[in-house]
Amino acid sequence: MNTLPSVRLEADYCNALPCAEGSDPYASQTVPGACASVAQPEPVAAPRLLAWSSQGAATLGVQGPASEVERQDWAEYLSGNRLLPGSRPYAMRYGGHQFGNWAGQLGDGRVINLGELRDAQGVLQTLQLKGAGRTNFSRGADGRAVLRSSLREYVLSEAMAALGVPTSRALALVSSGDEVVRDMLYDGRPAPEPGAIVTRVAPSFVRIGHFEIHAASGETQLLQQLLDYCLARSPFTHAGDPVAWYAELCRATGRLASQWMLLGFVHGVLNTDNTSVLGLTIDYGPFGWLEPFDPGWTPNTTDAHGRRYAFGRQPEVLQWNLGCLGSALMSVGLPREALEQALQEYQRSYTEHFYSGMGRKYGVGSLQTQDQDWLQEGFELLRVFQVDWTRWFSALTQRDLAAPVDAAALLSANSYAVEPPTEDNLQRAARWAEEYGQRQAATTASPQEQMRSANPWVVPRNWLLAECIEAAQTSDLRPLEELMAVLSTPYQRPANAHYMQMRPAWAEHKPGCSMLSCSS
Repeated sequence: MNTLPSVRLEADYCNALPCAEGSDPYASQTVPGACASVAQPEPVAAPRLLAWSSQGAATLGVQGPASEVERQDWAEYLSGNRLLPGSRPYAMRYGGHQFGNWAGQLGDGRVINLGELRDAQGVLQTLQLKGAGRTNFSRGADGRAVLRSSLREYVLSEAMAALGVPTSRALALVSSGDEVVRDMLYDGRPAPEPGAIVTRVAPSFVRIGHFEIHAASGETQLLQQLLDYCLARSPFTHAGDPVAWYAELCRATGRLASQWMLLGFVHGVLNTDNTSVLGLTIDYGPFGWLEPFDPGWTPNTTDAHGRRYAFGRQPEVLQWNLGCLGSALMSVGLPREALEQALQEYQRSYTEHFYSGMGRKYGVGSLQTQDQDWLQEGFELLRVFQVDWTRWFSALTQRDLAAPVDAAALLSANSYAVEPPTEDNLQRAARWAEEYGQRQAATTASPQEQMRSANPWVVPRNWLLAECIEAAQTSDLRPLEELMAVLSTPYQRPANAHYMQMRPAWAEHKPGCSMLSCSS
């Protein structure tokens, strides 16, 4: 008896757009003239369901496994060993600019889309398996993923959703029972690691790179078909007008960028093939969270010199990526001037949401661009004091509002600095704090109410994830389960202070905690 709940997929993407039928995952293929290619998941040795997102499943209207027998049933389906009814597996074709340079055709090299499922609201959601084996776009790689990276993506997807950030979701995490060889530090010492597969869910995984590959290949008709597909299924209000759709995407991406910056999140690899055309956070790889505040920090080892994707450059790079999409859209006759005007919506949206968001974080109402000097001085204090971003705002949220703001004490209490602050910086902190107190006293809204809704107590720091990964590699899933429970309510103070700690000394230089690679 099949204990899997009644789930039937549709083949919306492959039915609506040209999908190449030939499949040779052992060859490097350009697959011209298509938007996707058929792909079959490669069986794994011993799939085991490690984690299941009840919240993610609820949005899909899917009932999770209720017994060990059902858990094993789900593991078979969500590893690719068996296919859900209606599934027509495929890998998507796209290109991309990587670190600012055109990389040509890329595509789903280790992601296999199972098909589309209608969620509880009737909206199509794409289900895909990351790490399910080779596709036509694997470019000689094995198409697999390791537990280390898969667990990170599973946790981050659900944590970002709980934080209120637009994101792809993760339905499940499955271990494969196979080992996968990876050179984690790119130092010539590859080693076997436990393999895993994460089930990712989003209304669409179409990226800017999807449009770029057709424009670069002169495939105007395919580009138009892709555009029509996106227009028909977009949640944006655009009335079928592609320029209006582009403007809506720019606004949504501007808001997304502001949310990352407000939370201190660093994506780490903002290539155009990692940038959604729905304004979602997708492709969680070498990400990180600001601990010592540094606008120039990037967690990605492959970006350590150029720092193209550093925290402070994210808004600029996302705008650049949207410009690449605009260039591709001109291939189907959309006017440059109209697209350039639409692109300006990005900066307007980013500025509006960032300043209003910072106002809520500080509990001073809505800040405006004319408040930039005061805001910038606050950022500079965080930098020179080497302050933990999340803990700084948590400390401000819980302080006694009736007392003067002792900024120097709060900065020092949440600082990673080894040396004590200079007298000059202490005086700067006092002047900034005096103005802060005046601003907070003048706001008509409740400062703490604003701050509590804008400042999470806990974020999925890399060292917390490292603890979960090390435990999971020994089959201990308790740290993962406990962390997921805390992250499901990030704006509530957790009972266990461990999750609110500053980065411990052991994690400062530990691989996977401070710096990460794309090796997964």
